[in-house]
Amino acid sequence: MAHILSAFDQDFAAINQSLAKLGGLAEAQLAEVCKCIEQRQTGPLDALIARDHELDQLEAELNEQAILLIALRAPMAQDLRRIIAVLKIAGALERVGDYAKNIAKRCKVILPDPIDGVSLSRVTEMARLVQSMLGEVMDACLTMDIVKAARVREADIEVDQLHTALFRELLDAISAAPENATIGSHLLFVAKNIERMGDFATNIAEQVEFLVSGEMPQLEREKADVSSSISEV
Repeated sequence: MAHILSAFDQDFAAINQSLAKLGGLAEAQLAEVCKCIEQRQTGPLDALIARDHELDQLEAELNEQAILLIALRAPMAQDLRRIIAVLKIAGALERVGDYAKNIAKRCKVILPDPIDGVSLSRVTEMARLVQSMLGEVMDACLTMDIVKAARVREADIEVDQLHTALFRELLDAISAAPENATIGSHLLFVAKNIERMGDFATNIAEQVEFLVSGEMPQLEREKADVSSSISEV
C-alpha cells in the first residue's frame, strides 16, 4: 500500500507542476494586458491573444494527466477530492486566460480612441487588484494556505465595489455624449471581464479551503457589485 501511495503522490506532484505553470501563464496574460492599458500600447495585443492557445493546450494536458491518474491509481476519499479540486482550479485559470484574451481584443478598439472624461486608471486599478488576488491564490493553492485563501475571498469585495463605481461612471459618460457609446460599451465589457476574473480567483480560494478542511466555506461570499440593479444614470 505504501508503494501505491508513493506512486500516487509522485503522479499528483506532476499534475501540481502543470497547475503551477497554468497559473503562471494566466497571471502573465493578465499582467501583460494591464501593462498595455496603462501604457496605451496596442502593439503587444496580437501576441497576447495568440498565447491564449497555450493555456487551452496546457489545461487539456492537465485534464489528461488527471484522467490517467484516476484510471491507474483508483484514488478514493481525500486523494480523489484533490484531483477534482485541481480540475476545477485548472478550469478557472483557463477562463481567466479567456477573459484576458477578450480584454485584449477590446483594447484594440479602446486604446486608440479614449473617452473624454473617463480615466482608464480605475480599470487598471481593478485589473492590478485581481492580478494580486490571482498571485496570492496560486500561492495558497500550492502551499495549502487557508489564511491566504480567505484573504482572496475578502479582496473580491473591493473588486466588486470598483466595478460598480466604474459602471456608473461609464453610464454617465455615455448618457452625456452618445458618441461615446461604442467605446463605452467596450469598456463596460472590459470591466465586467475583470470583475469575473476576480470571481474565478475567489472560486479557486474556495477550492483551497475545501481541500484543507474537506468542506466548502459555510459563509456565503459577500457580493458588493450592484451594477446589474443600476437603472438610472
